[in-house]
Amino acid sequence: MAGTSYLIGIAGPSGAGKSYLARHLAHRLSAPVVALDQYYCDLSHLPLGERARCNFDEPGAIEYELLISQVADLHAGRAIHVPTYDFSIHTRTGETRLFERSPFVLLEGLFTLHWPELRCLLGTAVYVDATDDICLHRRQERDVRERGRTPESVLEQFRATVAPMAERYVHPTRQHADVVLSGASPIEQAVARVLDHIRRRMNQLSTETRSEILPPQPTPR
Repeated sequence: MAGTSYLIGIAGPSGAGKSYLARHLAHRLSAPVVALDQYYCDLSHLPLGERARCNFDEPGAIEYELLISQVADLHAGRAIHVPTYDFSIHTRTGETRLFERSPFVLLEGLFTLHWPELRCLLGTAVYVDATDDICLHRRQERDVRERGRTPESVLEQFRATVAPMAERYVHPTRQHADVVLSGASPIEQAVARVLDHIRRRMNQLSTETRSEILPPQPTPR
């Protein structure tokens, strides 16, 4: 594992508490957080009204090739420049954020556990779940505060695409998680469960690495 980064992936429906968990884990691990939301495809070629009607809750809305390439670089211990996305106008800003090598890196987003090519890079896969009522309430608070939305527009989008797409694309990825958490659980309990898996997984990897390096023991005669 020398020179590589240990990746922790956090998936789950919108509003379940992925970002909240990622922030607390980032503090405990002194780790950067890469949000998959920053990899949404640039829609600057479309009129603003048409951009807002696009489906942002399906995997095809993400620039998959760039995401996988950059996460692979992170896993290998190489620095990357992550794009930044302006959700108020649904376009890339043209600016990037530098992510240097770190012993731990957190990835969080709806589709973190969707692609096999991404899952195979993760040391720990986490799924955060929550009821639709909780997810809608949290999403309304966030989108009104951070993305210039109205509560009515958030509700309309949630019913039209967010909830149906979560049922189709996000909920099935729960089966790939090493740790499944309730977004309504105390954050200290959730963090402790993830850290426990990380410790156990790193011990396993360390044992496997030692067995590969050490020469086989001679067979007693």
